[in-house]
Amino acid sequence: MNIFITGASGFVGGAVSQALKDKHQIFAMARSERSAKKVKEVGATPIKCALNSVTVENLKDIDLIIHSAAFVEEWGTRQQFWQANVEGTRQLLDVAKKAGVKKFMHISTEATLFNGQDMIDIDENYPYPDSTPFLYSETKREAEKLVIKANQQDQFETVVIRPRLIWGPGDLTVLPATLKMVKSGSFRWIDHGKNKTATVHIDNLVHGILLAIDKARAGQIYFITDDEEWTIKDFLTGLLATQNVTAPNKNISKGMLRRVASVLDEIWRLFRIKKAPPITKFAANIMSADCTINLAKAKKELGYQPVISVQEGFDQLKKSSN
Repeated sequence: MNIFITGASGFVGGAVSQALKDKHQIFAMARSERSAKKVKEVGATPIKCALNSVTVENLKDIDLIIHSAAFVEEWGTRQQFWQANVEGTRQLLDVAKKAGVKKFMHISTEATLFNGQDMIDIDENYPYPDSTPFLYSETKREAEKLVIKANQQDQFETVVIRPRLIWGPGDLTVLPATLKMVKSGSFRWIDHGKNKTATVHIDNLVHGILLAIDKARAGQIYFITDDEEWTIKDFLTGLLATQNVTAPNKNISKGMLRRVASVLDEIWRLFRIKKAPPITKFAANIMSADCTINLAKAKKELGYQPVISVQEGFDQLKKSSN
């Protein structure tokens, strides 16, 4: 197959590209010379284009698009989030249809369902909230809806993959951000780290994506996780231990953290400060909420089972850092 990947210079897209390169022709969006270099390193042929400006020619002879690019910054304006996550997806869907692409896979997030609440044992039937105060959640939700609505059986088949808290070798977010907070002295456990969380190691996510390419039903959404339930404290303690780092035993209550983050958010937006606040409202909320996920659908329809356990992932990271 000829596969076009967006976000191949990033964590997820790069890992998917490397996993597919031996059996398929991989082409990848490259916005700059720097991203083109990264794309080549993961085994893809760079195609010079960007979200909102992909052409039919860019997608010539492409069979499948895997769309993992998104605006995932901690902080940004409504326009930045909306243009990348919603309009970027809309334009890619439109041009893909015109180019005769047959399949479109969208890498989404459990955050599409989040407006601050705990989410316990949720599955793909869990409803979208009527509204959410978080730009990332809102714009990824709207993108997801566009992808599902665009599905046309046997003509232009779309699928959504929802990972939760992606980690592992090459992670640019979870481990680096946690290490930075510990080393700066700003790290705090939230309610002693007792909230429960689902996670997904990059190897398990890539495995789920590969299964979905062949087995997913058109127009469907699938959660992919490590299929283990951890408390945030146990997971982050294990993750930090791979770098021989121990988190301090400092604590802040969920309520206090959310109040502080909300105030900071208002101040930063009032004064249009471009640099992210010390803690964003989205980060404070999503890291202080329970989130556990039922994988029955992915197991039944994709035959999904994790290929690596969380503990094996910790061992892998520890070996690679020594």
